[in-house]
Amino acid sequence: MTAAHTDLAGPVARYASRLHEVIGYDHHVASPLGAWLLLALCGPASDGANRVALTEALGCDIDVAASVAADLLAHPHPLVAAAAALWHAPGSVSDQWLSGLPAEVMQTPRIPGQPELDAWARRHTFGLIDRFPIKVDPAVYLILASALATKVSWECPFDLAAGSELGQQSPWAQRLARVLRAPRQHGHSALIAATEGAGDVAMHVAAAHGGLAVASITAAPGVAPADVMAAAHTLAVAHVVGQPVQRRSLFDLPLGDGAAWTIREEMSADAGERCDTVLPAWSASSTHDLGDPVLGFAAAAASLAVNAGDPWEARQGAMARYSRTGFEAAAVTAMAIRLSMRMPCRGPMRTAELRFGHPFAVVAVTVDEPGGRRSGRDGHGPWHGIPVFSAWVADPQDAVADPEDAIGDPEEATGHQETATGHPEKATGDPS
Repeated sequence: MTAAHTDLAGPVARYASRLHEVIGYDHHVASPLGAWLLLALCGPASDGANRVALTEALGCDIDVAASVAADLLAHPHPLVAAAAALWHAPGSVSDQWLSGLPAEVMQTPRIPGQPELDAWARRHTFGLIDRFPIKVDPAVYLILASALATKVSWECPFDLAAGSELGQQSPWAQRLARVLRAPRQHGHSALIAATEGAGDVAMHVAAAHGGLAVASITAAPGVAPADVMAAAHTLAVAHVVGQPVQRRSLFDLPLGDGAAWTIREEMSADAGERCDTVLPAWSASSTHDLGDPVLGFAAAAASLAVNAGDPWEARQGAMARYSRTGFEAAAVTAMAIRLSMRMPCRGPMRTAELRFGHPFAVVAVTVDEPGGRRSGRDGHGPWHGIPVFSAWVADPQDAVADPEDAIGDPEEATGHQETATGHPEKATGDPS
C-alpha cells in the first residue's frame, strides 16, 4: 500500500469528521492531517488495546499509517511545508521506537524551553503560527509535534462585489460591504452537485499556483454542518483526483431561488449552462484541545508513557485566511506527556448564481505539481488528493483590494522554507 490519495484521503476524511464533530461548528479552522500524522508516528509504539484504538482512529493498519507518514515527510509537497519533531528526556522512550521513526523527524534528547518551541512553530509555518500550542513545564518528559503550512496565490484573483450580492436571505449581506466574485476564467470552477448526506450543494473551487485547490461547499441552511463537512471532503478530493461528481444540470432544477443559488434563463448565442460564484473573504485562528478519546491521543500517550497514568495533553493551533488574491493556512499539532508526580447555439442559456451567504465548509487539497515526483500504482505523488486543511466559515469579513492586504508577497511566496531536515525546499509555485 502506498501513500497515494486512494489510500490516505479516505482515512483523513473520516478522521476530519471526528475532529470537527469534537470541535463543534462555531467559526474555526483545523488540520485533521496534522493530528493524523502525529498518531501515525506514535502507532508503532502501541500494542494491545492501545493499538486497537489507534487503528480505529487512524482508519487503517498501523504499519501502513506509519509508512504513509514517513513518505509524506520525506517528500513534502512544494506548496505545503511539513515538519515533525520529537523532544524527550534521555531514557524516557523506547530505543526501538526511536530507531523506527522517519529520518525527517527531528529528534532531540532534551526538553526545550518555551521560546525554543515557539521558534520551531514560527520557523515551520512561515511565521503564521506564533506560539507553540502547549506550554512546557519541568514535569514534561516527551513532546511530539507536527507542523503544516501553505501560503499561496490564486491562479486568477477574485473580483470584488457588493456584500448585497450574497442575496436578501443572507445574514451577512448587510454586514459586509464587499465580497468576492469568481471571474469566469481559468483557475475557478463552480457547480451544483447532488450528495447523499447534504442534498444538493453549491461548490466552488479556486486553484492556486503550483498545486493546491481550495473548495468551498454550501448547502441549504437547515442541513447539519457535519453533513456539509463530510460532503466537502468527498467533493474536494473527487475534484482533484478526477473522480466522478454527481453534477446537477441547471435544466433539471427549477428557475428562481434555490437552497444557495438563483437560477435564471435567457436567450443567448451561447446555449448551455454556467455557474457564477459570490462568497465572502474570511480568516480564522483556532486552538483545539485534542483530549477527546475518539481522537486517538489517549491511546497514543498511553503507548509512550513511562508510567501508566502519566498525565498528557494534545493540542492544535491553526489559522487560515482566504482573500481576493490567495490562501494561507498553518497548523501546529503537539502532544506532551508529564510525570504523574508533577501533574499540571441560439437556445436557452441558464446561469446559476451560487451564493455562500450562510455558514459553509472549506477544504484545501494538494495536487501533483507539474513535473513532480510520481509514485504508487495510480501514477501520482504521495500528496496528490490529500485534504490538508478544512474550515467551517461562520464569521466572514470584508474583502479588500489594497495590495498590502493581499495574501503574502509573490516573491516571498516563491521563496524557500527550511524543512525538518534543514534542507531548503521550494515553498510555493511560481505565481507568474
